[in-house]
Amino acid sequence: MTPFLVMSLIFGLTFGQAASLCALSEYTIHVEKRECAYCLAINTTICAGFCMTRDTNGKKLLLKSALSQNVCTYKEMLYQTAVIPGCPRHTIPYYSYPVAVSCKCGKCNTDYSDCVHEKVRTNYCTKPQKLCNV
Repeated sequence: MTPFLVMSLIFGLTFGQAASLCALSEYTIHVEKRECAYCLAINTTICAGFCMTRDTNGKKLLLKSALSQNVCTYKEMLYQTAVIPGCPRHTIPYYSYPVAVSCKCGKCNTDYSDCVHEKVRTNYCTKPQKLCNV
């Protein structure tokens, strides 16, 4: 092999193992309540992307906890609250949602993350839509 090809291969393997593509991403949440007249489309940020994971050949030798894979998850987040328009007086019109401030590759924490990717699309409106830019 040529020296250039060898150096490219070494650089690619080294950088590829260290790099992850976990970053903030814009996302729209659609929120509605049965009692309210409108669906609220909220623009927020989430953590999304790829995290480097290694699958070991010695699965039978390791504890199950050592086999969990890294996912792109929140490093820092805060909660904001929006008001759903068109709600009658007896209905609480507030909706709190997470806003990602920074992201990291780490173990998935089910206390605040959905660790399963579902193919069913549930993020849509069935009522007239209002946009909330926060």
